[in-house]
Amino acid sequence: MYATRALQMFRPTARLMRPVPKEEQSAHTVSQRLRRLRKIPPELIPLGVVVGFAVCAAGYSSMRHFLVDKTIRLKRQNRAADSHGDSHAAGEH
Repeated sequence: MYATRALQMFRPTARLMRPVPKEEQSAHTVSQRLRRLRKIPPELIPLGVVVGFAVCAAGYSSMRHFLVDKTIRLKRQNRAADSHGDSHAAGEH
């Protein structure tokens, strides 16, 4: 083993000798963050539109289903039977 290789272990790496890079999002205002949207590649805009439409459609469909469908159980029913314990419920099945 060479003496220079043994000494290389105690030398800081080149990465550690460089200053820490500033975070891109640190202390940015809303307008500065909106300006960063211009850096989005144009190829991703149709994908964003499709995903946004799908999320909106899913939200609308779910909310409509919860509000219109009257057969959905939104609350517990028959609490008196639930309070007797599991031994009573096991006998019914």
